[in-house]
Amino acid sequence: MRKNSFVTGWIWIIPVCISCSRTHNSVDSIVRTARIDTVRLSTVTEKSVYPGKVYADTEVNMSFRMAGAIERIPCVEGAFVRRGTVIAELDARDCRVQLAAVEAEYQQVKAATERIVELYHRGSATKSDCEKAVYGLEQITAKYDHHKNQLADTRLTAPFDGYIREKLHEAGETVAAGMPVISMIGAGEWQVEINLPVQEYARRNEFERFEAIVSTAPDTPLQLEAMEATPKGNAAQLYRMRLRIRQSEGVVLAAGMSAEVIVTHKREAKAVCEIPVSALFERADHPHVWIFTSEEVPLEARPVRAGRIRRDGYLVVMEGLQEGERIVTAGVHAIRNGMKVKPLPPASQTNVGGLL
Repeated sequence: MRKNSFVTGWIWIIPVCISCSRTHNSVDSIVRTARIDTVRLSTVTEKSVYPGKVYADTEVNMSFRMAGAIERIPCVEGAFVRRGTVIAELDARDCRVQLAAVEAEYQQVKAATERIVELYHRGSATKSDCEKAVYGLEQITAKYDHHKNQLADTRLTAPFDGYIREKLHEAGETVAAGMPVISMIGAGEWQVEINLPVQEYARRNEFERFEAIVSTAPDTPLQLEAMEATPKGNAAQLYRMRLRIRQSEGVVLAAGMSAEVIVTHKREAKAVCEIPVSALFERADHPHVWIFTSEEVPLEARPVRAGRIRRDGYLVVMEGLQEGERIVTAGVHAIRNGMKVKPLPPASQTNVGGLL
């Protein structure tokens, strides 16, 4: 009984092994269909697009140097004003009264000092009397100038040609010294501000050209010039970059206007290849691609040195490939060593689903 059982076991094992061997050989002998693409040199100029906002090159908040009640604000929001135009005034009645009193005292001291100086030169007054008179005149002069400045400080004047952006207070309100009353923007140059993610901030030295598109002139790209990029990101890891609009003649711009900023990257210093990202797979912790020679030749797994991934889904390959070589670009993870494939028909090359 034991002998028959042993023989029967071998009878079952042998067919199973034969079956496995046949299955393995049949899989390797099948020529599957795959998407094949030709390696090409990188000819695309990489561009990035960021949302931005337009700002005036000069924007200030105007405030009084002294506290008081606002008497009038003769300008309106959005109005254009010339440099030196009065844009707000405080109630200056007390300042005028004080200045008038100090001015009368100043005139009296000045006249007395002039008489004493004249007498000193004639020898009728001592040097001590002359010095006291001069010192008194200097004191009242400083006091007089202070009150004149106080009266002048009751008026706010435009520091440059520009526009009234916002009135922060109205006539009749009392404000403290240094409290913003009016916001002004310059009428000269304009700036655009964008936010860069950390990956793009690290590549900012590769930026070559900047353009902005605004809604008021969608067919007129505005040339930009980089000014600065903040070295510290915000809570969202975005880095602010400011750019100056070089020329905006004929284009209507306004502070706060949205803009689309197009950043053109520098080309590679040397000729490099580009392939779809889908062609890449990892082996031994190194990127590889499958090289296709012909339907009769098994695919070759070749290591490559990968560069950056572009926004269009292509990968820049620094080393390992040459222009004109053919590679598998879909279903690469389903391929094994020694497998043969044939290219998809030209009409089916748009299918990137993988091996068929």
